[in-house]
Amino acid sequence: MSEQQPPSSDPDAGHRRGGDANRFAGTKDPDLRSRDVTEGADRAPHRSMFRAMGFDDDDLSSPLVGVPNPAADITPCNVHLDDVANAAINGIDAAGGMPIEFGTVTISDAISMGTEGMKASLVSREVIADSVELVSFGERMDALVTVAGCDKNLPGMMMAAIRTDLPSVFLYGGSIMPGHHEGRDVTIVQVFEGVGAYAEGDMSGDELDELERHACPGAGSCGGMFTANTMASISEALGLAPLGSASAPAEDPERYDVAERAGELVLDCIEHDRRPSDILSRKSFENAIAAQTAMGGSTNAVLHLLALAAEADVDLAIEDFDAISKRTPKIANLQPGGSRVMNDLHEIGGVPVVIRRLLDAGLFHGDAMTVTGRTVAEELAELEAQGVLPDDDAIEADFLYTVDEPKEDEGAIKVLDGNLAPDGAVLKVTGDDAFYHEGPARVFENEEDAMAYVQSGRIESGDVIVIRNEGPVGGPGMREMLGVTAAVVGAGHEEDVALLTDGRFSGGTRGPMIGHIAPEAAVGGPIGLIEDGDEITVDIPNRELFVDLADEELKKRAEGWEPPAPQYEGGVFAKYARDFSSAAIGAVTNPRLTPDE
Repeated sequence: MSEQQPPSSDPDAGHRRGGDANRFAGTKDPDLRSRDVTEGADRAPHRSMFRAMGFDDDDLSSPLVGVPNPAADITPCNVHLDDVANAAINGIDAAGGMPIEFGTVTISDAISMGTEGMKASLVSREVIADSVELVSFGERMDALVTVAGCDKNLPGMMMAAIRTDLPSVFLYGGSIMPGHHEGRDVTIVQVFEGVGAYAEGDMSGDELDELERHACPGAGSCGGMFTANTMASISEALGLAPLGSASAPAEDPERYDVAERAGELVLDCIEHDRRPSDILSRKSFENAIAAQTAMGGSTNAVLHLLALAAEADVDLAIEDFDAISKRTPKIANLQPGGSRVMNDLHEIGGVPVVIRRLLDAGLFHGDAMTVTGRTVAEELAELEAQGVLPDDDAIEADFLYTVDEPKEDEGAIKVLDGNLAPDGAVLKVTGDDAFYHEGPARVFENEEDAMAYVQSGRIESGDVIVIRNEGPVGGPGMREMLGVTAAVVGAGHEEDVALLTDGRFSGGTRGPMIGHIAPEAAVGGPIGLIEDGDEITVDIPNRELFVDLADEELKKRAEGWEPPAPQYEGGVFAKYARDFSSAAIGAVTNPRLTPDE
């Protein structure tokens, strides 16, 4: 593990530690924005400030590479990111760059889950993107190595790279190893489900306490194919991160090798003027969706990929996810639907193993570009030549299937519509692909009331729990609801109770849980018109979500509907409630991307 040394107090000692000091020395390339603050007699005050931090002449003649780092003691996902960033800094320095680390925010989704604080999660995605854009713009940076740990760090950093269009390499902090409890691997999801089991009397307080103490053994993001690992895998599929970089665990020495190589690679991107706009295309996003659906990735990736595509000016619609999922089988059986975690995938070759199987079956665009300057197909060939990627016929894993004999014939992501979701709703299938459910609505105006209902033991087989006013605007912030969904599953109702919301679900959610219902209740969507007892149908094979009400009745209810009072009168939540767009287009807040209402 690498550690950055504090700058010397000697102003002539320099910041470098033996890097390629002359690689960019004397370069007059006008595309290096850092020349705005490092070159010319009138920039002597600016250089003086840099020298105070230990930078020398060689540094100041090199590209200025920003390393935005959301390290924090708030979450195990990010607690180790200073070390990851330092390894990247070493790589930048060795390759001839001038590394500049700066901080940004993070929110622990797992710790804020089930509380009012969860409203901050999606807002943090926007704040991260905005803050990285601001610092890199204000300090005239030439490139970025974006470091990410917890869920919203990943799309926030990728949005920033796309928006700034600076040469950039995405760097994931890696996932946590599974815990061990009663002879089995466990993750944080089992603890959330344990809460439901405890409420039902199926788990004792002592058992829940023991599970709590063993589920999270160290640093890293949640270990299953939850949101962080989904977005890390997608970073490879998009081409924004090198193939094979996502799966190394957080506390494995290989994670720091990946980080150092990312630092070296960004200098190659600068030298060849390789930017996100040169990498991303419609094919890139189709690849990302194929990877998401084949691996059983989080529904949050729908929201984030729509936002990333909007930033990249790539035409992508929510319907594309369903179309690609229909033709892409699910071939990886990872948590939450399966039993394995990211480290298991890493041990057999990582995300490239999945990509290669999709590519060989004609389900992945091999000619899409990557951050290395090579195509996906060329990168796979390079990994094979290096011996990093084993022959496909040599891979034996009970959780990885072939395209010809998949776990499921279709991908895990389904997009539903109907009179309850005219602009769409999103479901990740973790059970029966042919799920069909009819039942009475149990309507709740927020997550807390629904959670109280579930924990009271009043939940009944056949219920359709409806949680509304939790959308991007209504929440505001579109809370994830792993707490309540896990409680439903833990109470033994994974197969016979459905849950609908205009909010979101965690990547760890399993069961028939339908989120992102659009339009949301707060802007007059039909989910805001449902009443207790209304009969609701969830029909996954036909991709339908509807309430058994005539159009005339829905219209009559709409005429009497009034928007709910704002949850917050001022501050950050009032601002983002004003700015969020629909979940159907990624819940973006960038004014350029938000259509006029």
